[in-house]
Amino acid sequence: MNPTISTRPSDSSPVRRRNSRLVGKPLLYTISAFISIGVFLFGYDQGVMSGIITGPYFRKFFGFPGPIQVGTMVAVLEIGALVTSLASGTIGDIVGRRGTLFIGAVIFTIGGLIQTFTVGFGTMVFGRIVSGFGVGLLSTIVPIYQSEISPADHRGALACMEFTFNIVGYSSSVWLDYICSFIDSDLAWRLPLSIQSLIGLILAVGCIAIPESPRWLIDTSRDDEGLGVIADLHGGGNSDHPMVRAEYDEIREKVRQERQSGENRSYSAMWSRYKKRVLLAMSSQAFAQLNGINVVSYYARMRYFELQAGWIGRDAILMTGINSVIYVLSTIPPWILIDRWGRRAILMSGAVVMATALMATGWWMYVDVPATPNAVVICIIIFNAAFGFSWGPIPWLYPPEIMPLMFRAKGVSLSTATNWAFNYVVGQSTPYLQEMIAWRLYPMHGFFCVCSFVLVYPETTGVPLEEMDEVFGEGSRPR
Repeated sequence: MNPTISTRPSDSSPVRRRNSRLVGKPLLYTISAFISIGVFLFGYDQGVMSGIITGPYFRKFFGFPGPIQVGTMVAVLEIGALVTSLASGTIGDIVGRRGTLFIGAVIFTIGGLIQTFTVGFGTMVFGRIVSGFGVGLLSTIVPIYQSEISPADHRGALACMEFTFNIVGYSSSVWLDYICSFIDSDLAWRLPLSIQSLIGLILAVGCIAIPESPRWLIDTSRDDEGLGVIADLHGGGNSDHPMVRAEYDEIREKVRQERQSGENRSYSAMWSRYKKRVLLAMSSQAFAQLNGINVVSYYARMRYFELQAGWIGRDAILMTGINSVIYVLSTIPPWILIDRWGRRAILMSGAVVMATALMATGWWMYVDVPATPNAVVICIIIFNAAFGFSWGPIPWLYPPEIMPLMFRAKGVSLSTATNWAFNYVVGQSTPYLQEMIAWRLYPMHGFFCVCSFVLVYPETTGVPLEEMDEVFGEGSRPR
């Protein structure tokens, strides 16, 4: 990277702008909706796999696989995601946010095609790993890109809209599984898998049209391009708009300060200076998993709707679909509230409701009375809604907010890797724990909800990304 700072474009020099019909908020919202396809994809994958693995044609094709084989096919994607989420910090700094998004979409599309046309267990696992590589890149870079193009006053709302797309992906795949359950052939599982490749291809092609992150452009000494993107996003295409100039100058000044500090951009340098921020970013993603969402997401259909409430087969998919709609609806209120109430209030209120729902789930399973099946299902629906309102969206928003520009990609890569690592651990351990400790599993995750309530996350609502040093009491870097 060029260590020098390019000269600010003079007011008399025209800034090259992108050819675009959209400017201002229409452009911002269009880009936000489009890149949310990236999080839609890994929500879709989670839902589609939980549905097809119990289908008769899927099980017959793979020779009626046992629990270890099924668990491998599901969880191996998270291993791939863990690998590339760690690498995405470096990739995102080198090729940019848009380039990383494109690479992730292409890889995910290829992985989906391998799964769709699989000839056996081995190729299915390979396809899942390849898709996981794409998911790791997408799940890291989409929140970074979103935070870097969003204005401070509704950055939270846009991030929450992004999370809603993730749950819409999950819900749509469940309903597609339900529709395809009426197909009497291998298309019942190959068709849902093929759809994700089509969506991935749309994302890859669309990446050509969206702008690069203005902060990455300025950080790589492409100031004119960065100013042009800021003007299109926040100034109606006018590079002389006062708000555009103020944001541009603030970003450039932050870049200048970071370069004059003489620090390199290694992970060790990030850990040395920003240890607290890195730990907060990682813990937010860890608690998002430890709070119990994947105990519900991976095993809701089998454990709650089939074994507890007695819904079997297609009826179980239908009830899972109804639950997923409630889950989607729960993610909408934060669009309005997150930039009003703040991050902390929503996280704390969500933790209280989630802990209560999980404790109640464990109690109803312990007493095991006739009302238990329906009571457990109600508790799980309440839990899902509370998670969708709070600990679902905010752990994806918080890490890119609190990390400085020079370490943002690397810091978010560690937090996202934490998500996939704990996702894998919880997913793999849950069947064993359900057998060994039974109803106690749910109060255990309720305890983690209580821990997440106690942990203090500094409030970041309305704070520009370049001013996060003040939130953490670090002040401005010396010039």
